[in-house]
Amino acid sequence: MLDAAAINSRTAAGYDRLLRALGVLDIVPAWSTNRLKRLTQRGKRYLTDTGLTAGALRVDAADLLREGDLLGRMIDTYVTAQVRAEIAASDLLPSLFHLRDRDRHEVDLLLDYGRRGLIGVEIKASASPTRADAAQLRWLQQQVPDLRAGIVLHTGARVYRLHDGIAAVPIAALWN
Repeated sequence: MLDAAAINSRTAAGYDRLLRALGVLDIVPAWSTNRLKRLTQRGKRYLTDTGLTAGALRVDAADLLREGDLLGRMIDTYVTAQVRAEIAASDLLPSLFHLRDRDRHEVDLLLDYGRRGLIGVEIKASASPTRADAAQLRWLQQQVPDLRAGIVLHTGARVYRLHDGIAAVPIAALWN
């Protein structure tokens, strides 16, 4: 049984297939490498439409602004959908993954360019992320030499350096 939904795994898999076929659910697969231990293999699930998600949760803009964690999750969902669209329009066509291990390390998105390396992306519901917001990317830099760059996408307006090879970049830069 899946505890949270009180349904068995076959039923849950059926719901996943149906929602994916309808374009309502998107699953970003887990990235794996033999360089890191204890990586989770489960994909990260996203409802593809933040408006539909807000409606299903019965929350409005005021609720989102009050509940920082919920706002962060909605921004994560929105940005991931936008990154997917940018990948589809890209000549390079990187593969999109997420990374999570059992030791509490997590990187929101990994763009895998094959032999060209990886770009790690953290998504923050902050207008001015700090060096601490790049901690997971710094960890990944130390573990994976193929990481070519790290980006902390944020709600602010400025691009600036957080660490060597890691920059804070406005979410709006996705459309420039």
